[in-house]
Amino acid sequence: MTSVVSVHRRRKIVTNDFLGLTVSHKMERGNLLQHMRHPSKPTISGISKLLACVIPIAQITIGAVYLYDCPRQHYIPIYLVVMGATGLALALLSCIPCAQDSDDMAPNLLNHLCTTWSTLASLFLFCWFISGNVWIYSIYQPNFNQTLTEDPYCNKTLYLFAFWTTTLAYVELGLLLLGGCCMLVCAFILGKRDPDDNRS
Repeated sequence: MTSVVSVHRRRKIVTNDFLGLTVSHKMERGNLLQHMRHPSKPTISGISKLLACVIPIAQITIGAVYLYDCPRQHYIPIYLVVMGATGLALALLSCIPCAQDSDDMAPNLLNHLCTTWSTLASLFLFCWFISGNVWIYSIYQPNFNQTLTEDPYCNKTLYLFAFWTTTLAYVELGLLLLGGCCMLVCAFILGKRDPDDNRS
């Protein structure tokens, strides 16, 4: 919940009641999106990185525990383990100082290596995600009963976890796209209503 404390010409000081943070934003035309790209406070950033590690750790755990419990599609537990390990590596890489952008530091070889590895890992993760979609959705809804011998089974916990984490990735992507579109519309409207534009 944010509230405007005082409004100056082209400058707003905003108080964020969540965690008691005060943020100063210069609200100029074209700078709205630029200010949104700046990293958040260290505590919020740390909490978000910690939460980003929860799903990959759960994927590794579920995939390893039920590694041989899906004869119907034996790639599903492997998909979870690899997806979790790569996602966790990317999350941990974002905590290393060489992987973080800094305005006052010149790019060095270590920074380029971190960026290259992060890009390649993200590309692999995208391709692996598409493969996982094929493996998971192609057998929907599998036999969960291990005692039936005529139809290969897949462990219910394993399959439903893989199904819902994959489906939630699409939900998250949709929400991000919707939020991005809303921000662009707001930036366009704020840019059109800038009173200084009428003076020139």
